[in-house]
Amino acid sequence: MAIVAYYFFNLHTKNTNNQRKFEAFTQRKKDALPIKLQAYERMLLFCERINPIKLVVRIKPIGESTEDYLQLLIKNVEQEFEHNTVQQIYITDDCWNLIITAKTASINKLKTIANQSLNTQAFREKILNVYQHESPATDTAIAFIKSEVKKLI
Repeated sequence: MAIVAYYFFNLHTKNTNNQRKFEAFTQRKKDALPIKLQAYERMLLFCERINPIKLVVRIKPIGESTEDYLQLLIKNVEQEFEHNTVQQIYITDDCWNLIITAKTASINKLKTIANQSLNTQAFREKILNVYQHESPATDTAIAFIKSEVKKLI
């Protein structure tokens, strides 16, 4: 009889402990959701801000040198990125890697267009023209971020 009682007591204790662990896990996930959503929100904003069209509209050239203007744009992208690097803790690796790819592709495209431009005005116009015919890499990252958020909510 004592063995049966011990068995049921032990089983009950294990079930209670498992239930507590599950509840704690569920609560941690629930508490982390707003932080994760905020991280995705910030990275979406980052992608919006480094969109080449929005970048050249927001940041005006300070002279006629295409190279100086290119460096100003790249510096802005890098500063935005540095400001948001901690967000990688809260988003998936796939999402983070896609954001880095979008950032790199945006910078490379700006460099390519700058090399084909005689002055800052031509550079800005060429960026606007190029992205009338193709989507910036940031659009792909934004779509992926949105799909990740839909999985969370």
